[in-house]
This record gives sequence, C-alpha cells and structure tokens, in this order.
Amino acid sequence: MTATATPPADAAALAALIDHTLLKPDATAAELRRWCDEAREHRFCSVCVNPVNVATVAAALEGSGVKTCSVVGFPLGAALPEIKAAETAAAVRDGADEIDMVINIGALKDGQLDAVRDDIAAVRAACRGQVLKVIIETCLLTDEEKRTACRLAVEAGADFVKTSTGFSTGGATVADIALMREVVGPALGVKASGGVRSWDAAQALIAAGATRIGASSGVALVTGAPAAKSGY
Repeated sequence: MTATATPPADAAALAALIDHTLLKPDATAAELRRWCDEAREHRFCSVCVNPVNVATVAAALEGSGVKTCSVVGFPLGAALPEIKAAETAAAVRDGADEIDMVINIGALKDGQLDAVRDDIAAVRAACRGQVLKVIIETCLLTDEEKRTACRLAVEAGADFVKTSTGFSTGGATVADIALMREVVGPALGVKASGGVRSWDAAQALIAAGATRIGASSGVALVTGAPAAKSGY
C-alpha cells in the first residue's frame, strides 16, 4: 500500500477506497442488508460493522469482492488486550477480512508505550493475516502523541493507521492525515474516518495521504447526493 498523491478522478475510483460504515448501536437487519446492497452496487472496498453483525454481512457479501470489516475495542479502546484479541478472533471466525481496533488512549497519554504497543500486537496476532487498521483517535491527542501512536502501530505490525472512531469529539482532518502519512511513510495505509461527507472533503484527505476513507455516507460521496448531517 502506498500513498495516493493524486485524488481519484471518478466515482468508481473513489468508491474503491471507501469502507461503507454502519456502526450505530441501533443498526437493524434491514439497514445492514441495504448497506451490503449499496456496497455491491457501487463497488466499495468494504462494509464496516460492529462484531455482532460480521457473520450477517460476510454472508451477504459472499462472492461480491467487497470485504467485511469489523471494529474491535470500539469506540473507547479501553478493553483489556486479551478481550480485544478474543473479539478479533471471533470476528475473523465469522468472516471479517479487516479489523479496525482502537488503541488504549489513556495508556498512550500516560506514556505507557509498551502497554500500547503490546495491546496492538495482541490484536495483530489474533488477526491471522487479515488487514489491521489502528485507530488512534486524533481528536484526543496532541501532535506529538499522534506521532508516537503511529510509530507504535508500525512497530506492532499494523497495516494502516486510522484517524478516528467517529464517536468522539472530532473526525478526520487534512492536517492529521498529512502528519500521519509523514510518520508512517509510503508503505503503510492511512485511513481517514469521521465526518467525511462530501466529494471535496474526500479528495482533500486523499491528496494529503489517505489511502482509505471510512464513511457512513459512502453513497453520497460517490453520487453527489446530500449526506446526512450526523453519523460516522
């Protein structure tokens, strides 16, 4: 995976970078089916859901080429490493191709860097080769803490660093994407998530170094339809 210097020129190219995301706690079976249908239609990269919905989504997407993505330790990152690892193993068992985990944010801010690295490594080991994205929750960190979190993710074997859960005080910014890309270099993916609701916003984030976009408004991003004012 390398940095994307030039934003996608058309809707199909952008769609291929989108994790079509449905993480709200009241997501229904009908909504999950709709998300999967939309992902098939627009050829999104993945559908990202809570672990309890992985098996349903993986079955609905079978044969489509669209991946199934699960979050872990979401949205606070405050679960024990062994719980995150178990959650990861269960999601992989149920068909998850990709895992988006939240780091132990408090441990990072306390300078407990070995604990943060070990937390990521526990999930990495449970992934069994699936793609691992590490959510650092940029809105809660200083720039130096963001750099440290990115370095720890690299050291622990992550495939991506990711800005946000979309459930805290802020989402993806161009400045944060540029900072993260600078730290991880060209080899790792960088995922922008939280508050990405327009073509122009997605293009700016990709130009800054994002190689994946997480959004609940994926259809709006690729069709130009109005996006919801709230949501991931």
